[in-house]
This record gives sequence, C-alpha cells and structure tokens, in this order.
Amino acid sequence: MKLTTALCGATALATMAATGAFADGHATTITIATVNNGDMITMQSLMGDFNEKHPDINVEWVTLEENVLRQNLTTDISTGGGAYDVLTIGTYEVPIWGNNGWLVSLNDLPAEYEVDDLIPAIRGGLSVDGELYAAPFYGESSFTMYRTDLMEAAGLEMPEAPTWEFIREAAAAMTDRDNEINGICARGKAGWGENMALLTAMSNSFGARWFDEDWQAQFDSEAWSNTLNFYLDMMEESGPAGAANNGFNENLTLFQQGKCGIWIDATSAGQFVVNDDSTVADQVGFALAPDTGLGKRGNWLWAWSLAIPTSSQNQDAAKTFINWATGPEYSALVAEAKGWVAVPPGTRTSLYENDNYLNAAPFAAMTVESMGTADPTNPTVDPVPYTGVQFVAIPEFAGIATQVGQQFASALAGQQTAEEALANAQELTLDEMDAAGY
Repeated sequence: MKLTTALCGATALATMAATGAFADGHATTITIATVNNGDMITMQSLMGDFNEKHPDINVEWVTLEENVLRQNLTTDISTGGGAYDVLTIGTYEVPIWGNNGWLVSLNDLPAEYEVDDLIPAIRGGLSVDGELYAAPFYGESSFTMYRTDLMEAAGLEMPEAPTWEFIREAAAAMTDRDNEINGICARGKAGWGENMALLTAMSNSFGARWFDEDWQAQFDSEAWSNTLNFYLDMMEESGPAGAANNGFNENLTLFQQGKCGIWIDATSAGQFVVNDDSTVADQVGFALAPDTGLGKRGNWLWAWSLAIPTSSQNQDAAKTFINWATGPEYSALVAEAKGWVAVPPGTRTSLYENDNYLNAAPFAAMTVESMGTADPTNPTVDPVPYTGVQFVAIPEFAGIATQVGQQFASALAGQQTAEEALANAQELTLDEMDAAGY
C-alpha cells in the first residue's frame, strides 16, 4: 500500500534533472514511511524547499493509515527488512526499539538543530540512556474540543476543567439527530493507538490500571467496568452511527463538518478544527480532558517522531532530512506557507514563547497545560509497575492492546456486552502475559 506524493515526486525529479544529479549518478534516494494525518501531509506539500536545498537527495513517500503503518514498520524493523530510511514512530516505540539497537542515535545532529530547545518531557520520552533516538515532528496531549454555539444553545457553560459527568450531560443536551449533530465524538476504531489510546487515558481518570504491581491484568476491576460502561452508554446516547469504525481522522472530519458537539482527542487537532477546512472554525472552544474527581485526567502524552532504522543504507541523507523536517527553521517555513496556526505543535519550548504563534493558536495554552499534567511515571490513581499514560511501555503491549481494542470496538458495535468484552480482555491479557513470562 504505497502512496507517493505526486507533487513531491515531480518537484524532486525536476530538481534532480536541473542539477544533473541523475546524470552523474550521485543522487541518494531515501524512503520515508509516514502516517496519513494533516501535519505529515503539510510536510509533503513543502518538499520544494527541501529539494531546493538538497538536490542530491531524492525522497520517496509511503503514506499509510495509522494502524497499517504501525504493523508495517514493526514487521520491517524487527526482521531487519530495510525497506525504509526514515520511520514515523511514536513515544511508545522509540525507547523499546532504541534499547533493542534497532534505531540510529541522533545525538550528532548539528548545533543549529538546537536540541536543547526540545520540550524536556518530549525529548526524554524519545531518549534511552541519554541518546536521542528520534526527533519529534509534533507532540501532543489530549483535550476537549467543543462547539461554543451548541453549548450556549443548550444553556450550559463548559468548565475549563470538566468532569466526565458534565461531558455526558452536555453531549446529551447538544445531540440533534434530525440535523445529524452528535453530542459526542470519540475514538471507536480498534487499535492500540486508536480506541485504546482514548480508553486507557480515560480509564486512568476512573482509577483503573492495566496491571497491578505484580503484573496481574485488571480488566476484572470495578474501575474498568465503570470506564467501559460509561463510555458505551455515552456513545449510545450521543455518539455517531458506526462509531466503532471511527478513529482520529474520521472524527476530525465529522467535527469539521459541524456534526460533533464535543470531541475529546489529541491537542494536535486544534489547528484543524479552526482552519479553513472547518465549517465551525469560529465556534470552537477548548478545555482540559475530563476527570472524575480522583486526581487524574484523561489526557495522554505522545509525539509523532522521525527515526532512522539501523538497517538503512542511507543514514547520512536520512539525518539531513530529519534535521530539515524537525529543526527550528521548519516552523517558519510552515508559518509562511500555511500561517502560524498550522505550525506543528508540542515539540519546542520556543514556539510557546512566540507571540505570532500564541496569537494565532487559541488552543496553545491548553495544549501546554495538558502536556504538562500528563505523568507517564504515575499515570493512574494507584501504583503501577509500568510507565506510559495511554500505553504500557513493554514490547507485548501493542499486540495485547490491539486485541483488547477489538473487544471494546465489538462492544461499541453492539456485538457483545461490556461485561463480556472485559472478561475476554482479562483472559487474553492474562494468557499473553503468562506466555511472555511476566
């Protein structure tokens, strides 16, 4: 499933032809695997700048849906396949893959990269023993986006720090089936980085854990029952039809089209609900992710980042690309082409000291606050033996959570009850963890 961006390819070919790079045989081709979200698509549209500065490097793109990308890259890197020179991976993969020796250190990026400008929490999540193994393209937490006009029409006012009960009440009040307005939009598509990102972060706020301190699965706990039943009931009352098929991109489209009253998802979505693609751009407010009063909110911490597998034969060219795509000059490039609101968020301290950005991005302050309150070392109410807010930082998690996500998506689709889904999740997690030797 390979989608090569025509614009980038054409620009690269033209540049190579103009410089004679093909003729003398010195062109280096790198293959970049990335996810099909807005920030990455913007990066591809700006490749003319990279091609002009680096005519000796030709870039080919493989752009995939999130779940497919993860499966594809995991298979390739674990087998040393060498299909890619630059990988788009997240905060979950980087420490594990770096520790396995699968990624190239980026500690030798040039001084103008300004590595100390990276937000400490993001930089730390992409490092192992002081070695930076991936460069963040954008960082995010999660928060609440909502329609201010619908909230006002419902006679309600969104608190800066809402509870889940308020969200459910407001969603029900904002739902208008006759006009295709869903009070709540939330991830339902199965996947460890799709519905399980939302539900794991949400479960933290309900006091749930994936595992107790002895690595025993906890899906048979009251806290997980409360989490899943609340989610399913709220989605049945106020969510869109076919919600079990909706991930980030599907919910973004619904919100942009004016079909969601509330959407709880990544802070990186902020720019896309207020840009020209959004029919409700001037009617969007932002609040923190909800809680239940137990001291934890349902917000996560993540970074989509660029890394180089050790199997790459073009590591120098790959580092040149990463320096361009994640370095400080890239923000100015995006701002010039798309406006400051479109600059990839959540990676550099300097962005949140830039008045041009702060004035253009009404979600900026809430993004910083949300990222700052997510604690990977203490993600939930009770102690846990793992790190990670919306994931558990062990190699087995991706496979287990994908299966659990399928169970929960099945419950959302009405194919089984919450209790059945939780029982199945408990059994399969115990089996997989036992087999892994925990």
